[in-house]
Amino acid sequence: MKILRRYQVRGIPGDVNRVSFDQTIVDYWSPVGGSDHLLLAHDGQNIFDRKTATFLYTWKLAQNAIRVAQEEGKKAPLIIGVFHSSTPSDPHGRGKDLTPEDAFREGVKPAIPTQLAIDDLRGNAYLEKIFKVISPSLVEATKSSVSPATSAMIGSSMGGLATLNAAIRFNNHFHTALALSPHWPLGGDALVDWIINRIPNNNQLRIWMSRGTKGLDQSYEPFQNRADKLMWNLGWDEHRFKTKVYHRTSHNERSWASYVNEPLRFWLNK
Repeated sequence: MKILRRYQVRGIPGDVNRVSFDQTIVDYWSPVGGSDHLLLAHDGQNIFDRKTATFLYTWKLAQNAIRVAQEEGKKAPLIIGVFHSSTPSDPHGRGKDLTPEDAFREGVKPAIPTQLAIDDLRGNAYLEKIFKVISPSLVEATKSSVSPATSAMIGSSMGGLATLNAAIRFNNHFHTALALSPHWPLGGDALVDWIINRIPNNNQLRIWMSRGTKGLDQSYEPFQNRADKLMWNLGWDEHRFKTKVYHRTSHNERSWASYVNEPLRFWLNK
């Protein structure tokens, strides 16, 4: 782990830290003395720093998590934002990182035009690095003490798909998956079926899914409805599975920031 910089953000006590793990950049924040809760977030560019955010607007994830944790009588979580790897030389790096690789290797066909070939996908290696290298290193560095029961992952759009995919592959590391506006059109109904049927249906795992009604999110309705129906048919109850529609919200950080307190509360009031 290489330290790159420390910086401050309004509404977040102390410093946010930027580090790199063999070219993967990570921003993280921890309360003093560490935490007993862990929140892993995709698209780390959009989590803390307006300067790196896609449209100069972040999720305000830490500010919301700190406030919700206080309301729930819990210590604020260690928050880790993992940057995707898109660069001028690799402009499709985000898609390579966040696509559920195994789904397409096992026969799901892209339902929308894409410039990615199956052999380009690296979603498995991306998740393995998060759970086997990045997370344990930062838990130790911040003197935190977390368990799967107190750990969650959150992501939006492609990050929502990656979060659900992680719930399939790494559910022994975290027990709450928060998927905002999962990008189902990537693989259509076949991708919905592949993912939902593989999420372990047990008493430990909890799943949140949500979507808006404007912009790109408007096209998600039939796919999310299919996912919801499959979840109910598989026996998921309202305690373990929550799905919500946020009217007049769209597919951007400002919209997700407007309601991210609700999935955070779903996790922290467990």
